[in-house]
Amino acid sequence: MSAAVGADVESICSKCGDVWHVVVAKMGEQIVKVHCKQCGKEHRHKPPGGTPAKVSAKAATQARTPKGRSKTAKPPTLPAGPPPFDPARPPRAYRPLDPYTVGDRISHPTFGAGVVESSPGPGKVQVWFESGRRVLAMAKPASLLERPDRPAAPPRGPEE
Repeated sequence: MSAAVGADVESICSKCGDVWHVVVAKMGEQIVKVHCKQCGKEHRHKPPGGTPAKVSAKAATQARTPKGRSKTAKPPTLPAGPPPFDPARPPRAYRPLDPYTVGDRISHPTFGAGVVESSPGPGKVQVWFESGRRVLAMAKPASLLERPDRPAAPPRGPEE
């Protein structure tokens, strides 16, 4: 027989090491989550001298899947390698003010060498780097705003 939700139970806290906890959640008769009375951390139940109780894969998936989202939906996969480019053209140093086209090679100070894949919107370019894809600024127009003139300070009169 398992303890009810809200009952005291022994479980090992990975943060403070205390063993006295309160049962927070159960799946069937199995204690799943506990609340440490010492430090206040909530974590899965870890009985002293034993291993944490395992929850079935199906139950764990159902518990973690947000509402309205398909359990079988997978994110779209993108090609692993760089997009086609002209190896005869040397890479250009990346500058946000410069325009870029698909297939241009660039050299970024942080991400290294990359190839322009697409333009997801105005002033943006998606670039393939070995470390992953990044969206960078491109052809960013210079600001046309001018600083407003400051009003002249009122003259100070003689102090009394």
